[in-house]
Amino acid sequence: MAVDYTVIVVYLAGMLAMGWWGMRRARSKSDFLVAGRRLGPVMYSGTMAAIVLGGASTIGGVGLGYRYGLSGAWMVFTIGLGLLALSVFFSARIARLKVYTVSEMLDLRYGGRAGVISGVVMWAYTLMLAVTSTIAYATIFDVLFDMNRTLAIVLGGSIVVAYSTLGGMWSITLTDMVQFVVKTIGVLLLLLPIAVVKAGGFGEMKAKLPTGYFDPLGIGGETIFTYVLIYTFGMLIGQDIWQRVFTAGSDKTARWGGTVAGTYCLVYAVAGAVIGTAAKVLYPNLGSPDDAFATIVKDELPIGVRGLVLAAALAAVMSTSSGALIACATVANNDIWSRLRGAARDRDDEGGHDEVRGNRVFILVMGVGVIGTAIALNNVVEALTVAYNLLVGGLLVPILGGLLWKRGTAQGALASVIVGGLAVVGLMATYGILANEPVYYGLLLSLAAYVTVSLATPPTDAAVLAAWRDRLAGRGSPERASEPVAAHQ
Repeated sequence: MAVDYTVIVVYLAGMLAMGWWGMRRARSKSDFLVAGRRLGPVMYSGTMAAIVLGGASTIGGVGLGYRYGLSGAWMVFTIGLGLLALSVFFSARIARLKVYTVSEMLDLRYGGRAGVISGVVMWAYTLMLAVTSTIAYATIFDVLFDMNRTLAIVLGGSIVVAYSTLGGMWSITLTDMVQFVVKTIGVLLLLLPIAVVKAGGFGEMKAKLPTGYFDPLGIGGETIFTYVLIYTFGMLIGQDIWQRVFTAGSDKTARWGGTVAGTYCLVYAVAGAVIGTAAKVLYPNLGSPDDAFATIVKDELPIGVRGLVLAAALAAVMSTSSGALIACATVANNDIWSRLRGAARDRDDEGGHDEVRGNRVFILVMGVGVIGTAIALNNVVEALTVAYNLLVGGLLVPILGGLLWKRGTAQGALASVIVGGLAVVGLMATYGILANEPVYYGLLLSLAAYVTVSLATPPTDAAVLAAWRDRLAGRGSPERASEPVAAHQ
């Protein structure tokens, strides 16, 4: 496997080099956190696709295909649907707000009184997303080098923390573009056709597997509905996704670039399910469906190609991990720490190295915390489920309500976050963490609290709504007018 090892080492070295190069471009807070808000459509599309298609979408998507057949595509498919909805209906307005976090958006919309609790919930979500992505390194490095789990997490996590700390969003954007290309070549252009051919083609696959494997709804209607609630709606409100929207150089880039990325996700979803179905034909008795990806790569691909496809899996994990890490650090610094010290949160400090240095410190600290948590944590699925349930159950209603309903108030938003969050936690304790009911009922209670309290309290101050409308229209930005906005490829 010397050739495969060489491919992986060159890839990892390239990630660090991109981080070093990105450091030279990160001269302001805007550069460091949102790549100067000037990405063009090509880079925006590639990086957006990279952030949403992580290890769960790649290794987990193939595993679902192994277990359910073509209907295993639904998890990743609903992620693509969420990205399409975000891009078509909301991304242009989000980009024009010129903020750094979801909680800042809530502050603008509701008059500065709704973002504290939402910041804590969003921080917990991004932290767990980064942790679960980091744990995935153990699976990949185990296949590559038969490496100890802890060492694998430390190695993979350290590389991501290094390039993220060096150049912030510029480094992450550059590495994500490389990762997008590697994933496209490795998974779509190499692994997909090779897996189908090795399994004897679609005719042989249909002959050897039950007909349910080719039923597009075979995974079950309730499961699909839950995926929509968690992943489609999660795409609309996650800090890791919004922070990429903030990097767009124009409304058009945010809308059409995101639409391209969402469409790519739909193709990726089907590809993963087909690869998993082929793996079921080749290896019908694997101990775990999640072993399907690593097994088919290790046993069926030729030397060199195997290294590239494993690099693609590594790319998928790294892109999600780095995006979640910078989102976690941004929320911790802007929404939690800055409030505790009473600092002005809307200051961009163009050219101010203190802002960049402070955000670097937060990424480094959060990164060390993520690695430590990943080493200590055992049940990753439950932890991520808790995070997503809190995110959707607590924050979906006040965020979408703020964008769509002018009668929503700060009191209604706070009630929605608290009632929805507590309901989700209580229902998970009652029904079980992995049950569907917590997010169903939590979302309904959150909506009821938002509407009831908003109608029972005075409307949001007219001046606040006027300032909000100005920001949605692209006026009244806190950033300097002199900031370059030309789209760069």
